[in-house]
Amino acid sequence: MNKKILTIATRDSALAIWQSKHVAAAIEAQTDFKTQLLPMTTEGDRRLEVTLSKLGGKGLFLKELEQAMLAKEADIAVHSMKDVPAAMPPEFQICAVLQRADASDAFVSNHYNALEELPDGAVVGTSSLRRQAQLLSVRPDLQVKPLRGNVNSRLQKLDDGQYAAIILASAGLIRLGFAERIAARLTTPQWLPAVSQGAIGVECLASNVELAEALSVLNHEDTLLSVRAERALNLTLEGSCSVAIGAYAEALADHSIHLKAAVFSPDGEQVLTAQQQGYDPESLGQVVAEDLLAQGAKKVLALSEQA
Repeated sequence: MNKKILTIATRDSALAIWQSKHVAAAIEAQTDFKTQLLPMTTEGDRRLEVTLSKLGGKGLFLKELEQAMLAKEADIAVHSMKDVPAAMPPEFQICAVLQRADASDAFVSNHYNALEELPDGAVVGTSSLRRQAQLLSVRPDLQVKPLRGNVNSRLQKLDDGQYAAIILASAGLIRLGFAERIAARLTTPQWLPAVSQGAIGVECLASNVELAEALSVLNHEDTLLSVRAERALNLTLEGSCSVAIGAYAEALADHSIHLKAAVFSPDGEQVLTAQQQGYDPESLGQVVAEDLLAQGAKKVLALSEQA
C-alpha cells in the first residue's frame, strides 16, 4: 500500500528549510507518512527594509503558509515557535512541538569575545526590541541598529564591518553549521530569550483531528510543557514582537515547571521580572504574567508599542 504523502509548507530560507527537513525526517521515521516540501516566500521575508514591529509582527511569517493549508495545497506547516503568535486563528492548531534546541541568544563578533568587551558607543545589530532592551539595560552606551535578513546575510553585514557585534539565536546558528561564530552565549537567568525560542512546531488545521493525533508522537513532553507555559504568559500579557518580553520555562525532575519572565522598556531603563514554579503550564504562565501586570507591565509594554 502506498504511503500517504504529507506536503509541508515552509518559508524558503536556509534555516526554515533545515527545520522542515528535520521535521520531515522525524515524521518519516515515526509515522506511516512520506513527506514533500512546499517552500514559500512570506511577506515577512519580502519586506526586509521595515522592522517586524512596524509590519505587524512575526505572524507575517505564517500567513502564506496558513493560506496554503486552507487551500489544501499543504497539509502542515513548520515554524520556529518563537514566530507563532500567542493568539492563533481558530482554524489552526499546533499539533506537535519537537525537542527544544539551545534557547540562548548568541553574541557574535569578529573582534570581541563578550558583550562586556565592546568599547563605549559600539554599534550592535538586532531588530528585536527584546534584545535591544536587554542590551541597553546592561550597556546603555551602545548604539543598537536594525538588522534583518536571513542568517547568512546578517553574518555578512557583520563581516562587512557594519556592526561591532550582532545578536542572533544560538539555535539558528548551530542548525546551519555556524556554531563557531558564537563568541559568547547570553543565557538565563541574567538574559532571557524570546518566548519559545529554540523550539520547532508543526501546525495543522484544527479540524484535522486524525492528523494531529498521528503527529503527536513527535512531541517532546518537557519542551511542550515549557512552550505551553511561555505561550500562556505571552497570551495573558497580550504580547507580540512589537513589545519586549523575555521568558524561559524549564521542566524539572519532579514534573513541575519553573518559569521566569521579564518585560522591558525599549531603552532598557525599566525592567520588571517575575518567576514561579508550578505543575500546570497554562496556570503557571497566567500567574507569572499577572505578577508582572501587578508591577505595572501594561505601562512598560505600552512604551514598546510607541517606539
